[in-house]
Amino acid sequence: MINEDVRAILANGMWDLATCANDEPNVIPVAFKDVTDDGKLVVGDVFMETTLANLRKNERIAISAYDPKSLKGYQVKGTAGYVTNGAIVDDFKKMVEDMFNGSVTAKGALVITPQRVIVTTPGPNNKQEL
Repeated sequence: MINEDVRAILANGMWDLATCANDEPNVIPVAFKDVTDDGKLVVGDVFMETTLANLRKNERIAISAYDPKSLKGYQVKGTAGYVTNGAIVDDFKKMVEDMFNGSVTAKGALVITPQRVIVTTPGPNNKQEL
């Protein structure tokens, strides 16, 4: 599902993360992100109040990852859990503290288990599920 092409876009592209609860969608750009060796997506939580509130009611999540220059992209749909300690959180805390010179830190991380990957690149494969 997360093949090398998808992994490359996830590693180098932009991500927008969408959640929904009570019929109210929410989408955010994410800066602190990674893909684990086993294909899970992880996102550092710095300012995710609405996202976390939505996930407490509905664990389903979607990520749009894309290269803004080539428009190559994928939508990843799955479920998300939240962790507040461990190596993933420690890594995000360091990244965030370094970027913001210690003025803010990561509070935790979303761990996303992909269930579907859909091509969003314009062209004949658009909407194809991998």
